[in-house]
Amino acid sequence: MIKKIALSTVLLLGIASCGVVEKTVVNRQVDSEQYGKVLLGKQTLSQFQQEPFKTWYDEEYANYETDKNTIALLKKSKELNKYSLTVFVGTWCGDSHREFPRLVKILKEVDYPLSKMKIIALSKRMESPESEELDYHVKKVPTIVLERYGREIGRIVEAPSTGFLEQDLYNLVKKK
Repeated sequence: MIKKIALSTVLLLGIASCGVVEKTVVNRQVDSEQYGKVLLGKQTLSQFQQEPFKTWYDEEYANYETDKNTIALLKKSKELNKYSLTVFVGTWCGDSHREFPRLVKILKEVDYPLSKMKIIALSKRMESPESEELDYHVKKVPTIVLERYGREIGRIVEAPSTGFLEQDLYNLVKKK
């Protein structure tokens, strides 16, 4: 009798848990007293075409001139396309305002499939609603993480070490 009750309980719990679906909010925008509107959590690229983000995004995207030689190397090798990117940004952060639009411009110029890029916006406290930053040990933004088969290959934190984002990306995929 006890076995039947235990089995029934396990079955009911199993069936009940099948109905539980966790919902992920994408393109969350919140108001901050200090920074105005900020993005938080998973984002789509289209969110950066909405004000107030559009102003700084479009300006940096338009003004940044990529290094054509490095772009040609990245495009020819197609190595970058073998990686997925997870990009942590802060829409309140000047470094993110500079590097994120540049990154997108570079990726478009090398025909990188933008669907392989995950964008996660963090608060000033370096937090997101789903705490993805903890898995990646993110301490500063922007942080650009290159992964292949779920394993981190390298990252660029805050600003490119060479001074050029496309060169840092090339160096990371070249060393594989």
